[in-house]
Amino acid sequence: MGRPRTNDAAVRERLVACATEMFATHPQESVTVRALATAAGTSTAAVYTLFQGKDGLIREVRDQAVAGLFQDLTAVPGSKAALEDLYALAVAYRQWGREHRHLYAVLFGGAQSFVPSTRVGDRDPVRPLVTAIDRAVADRILEGDTTLIAVSLWVALHGLVTLELAGGLDGAVAEVAFRSTVDAVLRGWATPAAFPGLRSPDPVP
Repeated sequence: MGRPRTNDAAVRERLVACATEMFATHPQESVTVRALATAAGTSTAAVYTLFQGKDGLIREVRDQAVAGLFQDLTAVPGSKAALEDLYALAVAYRQWGREHRHLYAVLFGGAQSFVPSTRVGDRDPVRPLVTAIDRAVADRILEGDTTLIAVSLWVALHGLVTLELAGGLDGAVAEVAFRSTVDAVLRGWATPAAFPGLRSPDPVP
């Protein structure tokens, strides 16, 4: 009997899936190549053949997370109002985190964290947010440095999603917290003329 292949698409997919979960739930240094291979039902050689080792597998997991979040955020339809776009992007970000909890943990707090305050690339997940903020600043709805506004909004969203995934927020409480927190961040950067329009009614529990 010939030796089983260790570099096919199915093995690659299993390794990425297992790595995503393991890196999201365990410290990076505690996850060994052997543990990853065992979880995926393959050999350690497959990790080196397909990813050149654990670091390469980590990069693949993170790259898939970045691509998935970017895809979902860029799919949010634009409107004539930059503020509506910001709310829609916040909703999409939260939804992606809830649907991809392991990927979210790897991307924003696991094995290799994403840093939102560095230079924004063309396929950076924060790009749609920055574009909407630029429009809001140009329309004199928000006032301030675009990067600082984006980081402050991301900090709020990250805190909300992290608490929700950990079970600290749920149900009606999570919905109210989400809406009120996004409102508060945007009001903090609003121009005086736009301030009255930034208070939306809280959802009914």
